[in-house]
Amino acid sequence: MLLSNSAAKDPNNPSCPKAPDWGPSQAMTLTPANRDGKRVLIAEGVIDELLPDRMYDAIAADEMIEEIWIKSPGGDAKAGNETGKVIRSFPGMRTRIPEGWTCFSACNFVFMGGRLRQVDPGGIFMVHMFTHTGQRQVIADSVDKGTEDTVELIGEIEQLSALLASEDNDFLIRMGISRDLLTDIMYRQLATGGKDGSGERYCLNQSEVVQYNVMNISPG
Repeated sequence: MLLSNSAAKDPNNPSCPKAPDWGPSQAMTLTPANRDGKRVLIAEGVIDELLPDRMYDAIAADEMIEEIWIKSPGGDAKAGNETGKVIRSFPGMRTRIPEGWTCFSACNFVFMGGRLRQVDPGGIFMVHMFTHTGQRQVIADSVDKGTEDTVELIGEIEQLSALLASEDNDFLIRMGISRDLLTDIMYRQLATGGKDGSGERYCLNQSEVVQYNVMNISPG
């Protein structure tokens, strides 16, 4: 498993750590650094709508960068897709989730932008049902207020979610990831209460990141 045997597990999401290290709860920072004899870009924090442009500028500014190390709790789903496409536009760019780091939600799509992708043993590729930011709370507030527009609002959100699902599917095809990752895991989490029957998060194990082609190079 990607989850270390010594890590405390989340009782509600038993495939995942109880306290994932997915970086700070602020806009993602992009910091060039020398690690393991390589020039890398350390990306950590929340994915915001400006990240695609910032990612492009950061990579373009340092031609020595060959690998992007990522940890994030997610954020703007559309920006995650767009950032992944930015990374893919740089030939040969690698992405990596180091040991102990967690890449969750929209971060999955940033990571999958790497032409070469590595999840270290003990690195966490954590997925869930992707939704538009705040939509559950918007529905709850609407219901509480007794507005007549609640049903229409839910319909609009379902359409937006369907559109995002279509974009995700297209993204996976372009990035060379198995589309089964969406149907088997990502879009099952909320509907079924988790792939393993509980919670809304699921952490792929080492076999699964290979099975779905999330990782296409061996750690080493």
